[in-house]
Amino acid sequence: MADKITSWKYTEDLVREDEVLRQARNRAEELGVECITPSVGAHLSMLVNSLQAKSIVEVGSGTGVSAVYLLRGSANAVLATIDNEQEHSNATKSTLTDAGIAANRLRLITGKATEVLANLADAAYDLVLLDADRETLDVQIRESSRLLRPGGVIAVAHALWRDRVPDPAMRDEATQIYRDLIRTLQDNDDFVTSVLPIGDGLLLASKR
Repeated sequence: MADKITSWKYTEDLVREDEVLRQARNRAEELGVECITPSVGAHLSMLVNSLQAKSIVEVGSGTGVSAVYLLRGSANAVLATIDNEQEHSNATKSTLTDAGIAANRLRLITGKATEVLANLADAAYDLVLLDADRETLDVQIRESSRLLRPGGVIAVAHALWRDRVPDPAMRDEATQIYRDLIRTLQDNDDFVTSVLPIGDGLLLASKR
């Protein structure tokens, strides 16, 4: 079997990021924000295109790296991105401006994820990306299920959490949150679930 670390690096290096994404990653480093990796971004773009997603929600704006990937997946996509830090929202706006993405395709919402999600419309979204507020993931998943149309997808970044989730000896709180989430969605008959070992792990759940 091939060296998995080599294969992982190969997959990441296949994605060629432009200056917009490089600058967004520089902003993230300055703000202490962890971004999705290039392979995860590429997969999200592919997913948006495959779903022909028009309405997307993102929890965790960061500095706009994932927003660029999501909105580049389809010219018809509109993104509502949520972050509890105004500085992150400002950075995301700058990144999307640099990317030449029209302002009417982006809705920036500064606030607590669970509260914002609770105010969004039922069955109105094609894709929900969860990449923040790990401690409330169970509530976010419940709200996301309500927001999705049939066939819509929940994507959870960092689902393998530093490669700790597969190791049963790892019992820290963060690892257990993701481990429990994977099991919960796998056991939920309302979803078809898959876990991809790209980036820091990407959990996908498609609503039946």
